[in-house]
Amino acid sequence: MAGIPETIVANILLLNGPNLNLLGTREPDVYGHETLSDVEASVRDLIESAGHTLRAEQSNREYELIDWVHEARDGITAIIVNPGAFTHTSIALLDAFNAYEGLVFEVHVSNVHKREAFRHHSYISGRADGIIVGCGVQGYELAARRILTLLALADG
Repeated sequence: MAGIPETIVANILLLNGPNLNLLGTREPDVYGHETLSDVEASVRDLIESAGHTLRAEQSNREYELIDWVHEARDGITAIIVNPGAFTHTSIALLDAFNAYEGLVFEVHVSNVHKREAFRHHSYISGRADGIIVGCGVQGYELAARRILTLLALADG
């Protein structure tokens, strides 16, 4: 219809780094009992109920995460990422995010600032549009909700 803007379908990428495939079984006192499949399902429900799409990937290999960020340059509106331990070590992953122009939201299940000192620094945070730390797996949904809010504002 004339005068009514079309809603743009956004493609969102959910990336999880090393050891996040063990969510629900690895240190449940730190990371909780929800699995990565649970996280992906809840974020997918939220994103798809708003009319957008979600692709979810997890890898213990740095180069795969970098490749997915590179691929995201073509058609991905936003990335929600929990880089796992690569948060604190990967300049290469930061460089990949710096070459990506969409939204980036960094998520950490635990409060990394209450943990070992080496976890206090994130290479990714300097590029992230938002950082959610210490909210458990609910942090992924918080990131998704913020992305949906920003998309609605851009649409309006």
